Amino acid sequence: MTGTPTTTLTSRVTALHLAPRHHAPTEPVTEIVVEAGAGVVGDRYHGSRHRHVSLQSATELAEAARALGAPVPPGSTRRTVTVDAGRVPSEPGARVVLGDPTRPGGAVVLEVVRVAAPCAVMETSVGPGARAALRRRAGSVLRAVTGGTVRVGDPVTGLLPD
Repeated sequence: MTGTPTTTLTSRVTALHLAPRHHAPTEPVTEIVVEAGAGVVGDRYHGSRHRHVSLQSATELAEAARALGAPVPPGSTRRTVTVDAGRVPSEPGARVVLGDPTRPGGAVVLEVVRVAAPCAVMETSVGPGARAALRRRAGSVLRAVTGGTVRVGDPVTGLLPD
């Protein structure tokens, strides 16, 4: 399959955040409901054409924090899902699976649309210099191929090794 990495690792969801409106602060949550073809229920991008879920890695946030010289808390980047390790795929078409496939409702399958570019809002939400520090470390934007519930602690497959 195009876009599928040859080597992947399993990670875990460590944080989930929603912003109910554009430019509204993100709110930490313990679970999200993802609708196929529509995105995260209650999030500002729900119902958008393809910006259904944004995904970032704590590994890449730690690199950004070193570059910035200050902490980069997961919620400050305005991404929906944070995982504990690995690199988020950026090649369009690559797939990531969130959640437990044995749980009722199954796992959520996401497909990379594009790299998530750090926006100007991060200069305020994270701090001055954040946009530059997060360049190539801000994760990816994905579309929801299948729906379901994702919880903090759920497994994530399809990430690239460090």
